[in-house]
Amino acid sequence: MKVLVFLLLTLFGFFGFSQSDKFKDTEADESYREDQFYASATYNLINDKPSGVKQSGFSSGFHFGFIRDMPINKKRNIALGLGLGLSSNSYNLKNILIEKTNNEVVFSIIDEDDYNVSKNKFTTYLVEVPFELRWRTSNAEDYNFWRIYTGFKVGYLLYNSVKFKSDVTNSELSNIDGFEKIQYGFTLSAGYSTWNFHLYYGLNPIFDSNSKLDNSTIDMKSLKIGLMFYIL
Repeated sequence: MKVLVFLLLTLFGFFGFSQSDKFKDTEADESYREDQFYASATYNLINDKPSGVKQSGFSSGFHFGFIRDMPINKKRNIALGLGLGLSSNSYNLKNILIEKTNNEVVFSIIDEDDYNVSKNKFTTYLVEVPFELRWRTSNAEDYNFWRIYTGFKVGYLLYNSVKFKSDVTNSELSNIDGFEKIQYGFTLSAGYSTWNFHLYYGLNPIFDSNSKLDNSTIDMKSLKIGLMFYIL
């Protein structure tokens, strides 16, 4: 919790400093930036699932942060963006049981009919650093414009939780080993004004190389599809 409070205070301080600079530039009519808060809601899918593994239900993600805009051309419609944010991601599974046995995290495939599963999901909480190449049709007076922002995002895992409920067994775990601490992938945001399509394509597995399912590494990666909102 102390880490989260520190990050949020840093975020707001960063925003305040950036916005004052932005207003100075706009008033002087010399330059402007699209320094922005962002908020995103996504539908989380899993790529590269092991054979027989199924995802179930609606898996959601919520993402919030701030991006500093750094134009790189005279028209200032092309820029680099560097930010800081927080992310919460849940993944609902149908037939993987994650449990702790003899102080060791064990992954196994189950027959969901035998267990009558009512809840089976894991959740990750990350601090993220997005880096973007940004193109838009904006200027200092027009805040409704087309944009295409593409880039790369690196996240550090702060916390994780696993919940499993069934007729056979119930389990709630938190901050367990087995998850990759560093998550990274490509990003794309495109749209008009406030409403934008958003895509995150994970490049590395959610679980680390020590996590095994049937003696094989679990190479599941994240694919997030949703909406991105930019707020000045």
